[in-house]
Amino acid sequence: MILFPAIDILEGRAVRLFKGDKNAVTDYGDPLAFAEKWVEAGAEWLHIVDLSGAFSGSSGIDPVITAVKRHFPVRIQSGGGLRTADDFRRRLDAGADRAVLGTMAAEDPALFECLATRYPEYVVAGIDAKDGFLCVRGWTQKTDVTAADFGRRCHEMGIRHALFTDISRDGALQGPNVAATSRLQRETGLSVIASGGVSSEADLAALQGAGVYGAVLGKALYEGRLDLKAALALCR
Repeated sequence: MILFPAIDILEGRAVRLFKGDKNAVTDYGDPLAFAEKWVEAGAEWLHIVDLSGAFSGSSGIDPVITAVKRHFPVRIQSGGGLRTADDFRRRLDAGADRAVLGTMAAEDPALFECLATRYPEYVVAGIDAKDGFLCVRGWTQKTDVTAADFGRRCHEMGIRHALFTDISRDGALQGPNVAATSRLQRETGLSVIASGGVSSEADLAALQGAGVYGAVLGKALYEGRLDLKAALALCR
């Protein structure tokens, strides 16, 4: 199972939110310092999110991604604020190896399908769900589309990877929704990356035992509940 240490960026700072609430923020400091820390621990991927872009639609983290790629031997998966084709291309040009697209799929499905079919290896379907339904615009708007239906459509377009966030678990250290994550992977045919709630090696073992492709590590790393080097060893 592949582990993706997260660096969520809000107004230039590495932060964590509680259940996606932009008013419940913990500031951890310099994003580049954490990139260095996670790479030194053995991370091969980073999950870098532009929270400012996710909430406002105006992205500003491309220079951070470029700096990370310049200084560290790591692959980057990145999302947040990617609403147009230009946003998508700029994020890849900045150095991202994969771009997570979610809101675009709901608000401009024709553009999403165009990018997905032309660049399936670079697109990660962002499936942010609450009560089984897709949420968009930084998790602030709930749609009437189920996560499974959206995932199946993505797979039909050629996309192979999805980032699944159970919003109720994000930043809460309550454990991931293993059943929902593994079910989504089975029902859609996508390689699903779990995001939200991972707080222990037991959580990682449960996800790995369920055959889940990957997991994002966030608050548990920042608060010292998980040691990244040990977690990577467990999942290899």
